[in-house]
Amino acid sequence: MGVVTVSASFGAGGAEIAPAVAERLGLPFHDRVIPAQVAARLGVPLPEAEANDETVTRGLWRLVTSLGTMPDPVGGVLPTSTLPDERAYRVQTERVLAEIAAGPGGVVLGRAAAMVLRDRPDVLHVRLDGPRDRRLAAAAASTGRPEAELRREQEAADAARMAYVRHFYRCDPAETRHYHLVADSTVLPRDVVVELVVIAARARGIGAF
Repeated sequence: MGVVTVSASFGAGGAEIAPAVAERLGLPFHDRVIPAQVAARLGVPLPEAEANDETVTRGLWRLVTSLGTMPDPVGGVLPTSTLPDERAYRVQTERVLAEIAAGPGGVVLGRAAAMVLRDRPDVLHVRLDGPRDRRLAAAAASTGRPEAELRREQEAADAARMAYVRHFYRCDPAETRHYHLVADSTVLPRDVVVELVVIAARARGIGAF
């Protein structure tokens, strides 16, 4: 079956393009299921696993742990001394990604999957990007929210993804050398980008046939 990893900067349409690619290829789309599996394995509430995900700034972890306690999924609170650290979340995320690649395959959005699965031959790595202003305009058009309101979210999201990959994998997620296909999804129609990714994936033998 194989895997398509999709790395997308804010406003590049990853949340729409990645599931569309999965549907076209007949593969499962892996997004929220990954932090859910990580939370189950570490025995922590889902929000805490999501707080350590690539899409959230690492500073949030320090904020949460500085509070001293957090909700227990079955009631009460958990002392932070019993909680896994950032490395534990990263290790479990890598294990989930490896199991996806070795098992049913699928399309994975984010999670630094291009770095985790970079040595596998049955994977297509895709980067969706574009100039900052055009990504901001695209986000405003798709959400109906003003650009001024979204600008801070864009800066935080882009910085968070950059920090996550640099911290754990010592590389820049925007460098084209990490990907087989890089597309400016701010100038190409989304359906065209989906088609390009699907063609590239099938050329590598990925998908349900």
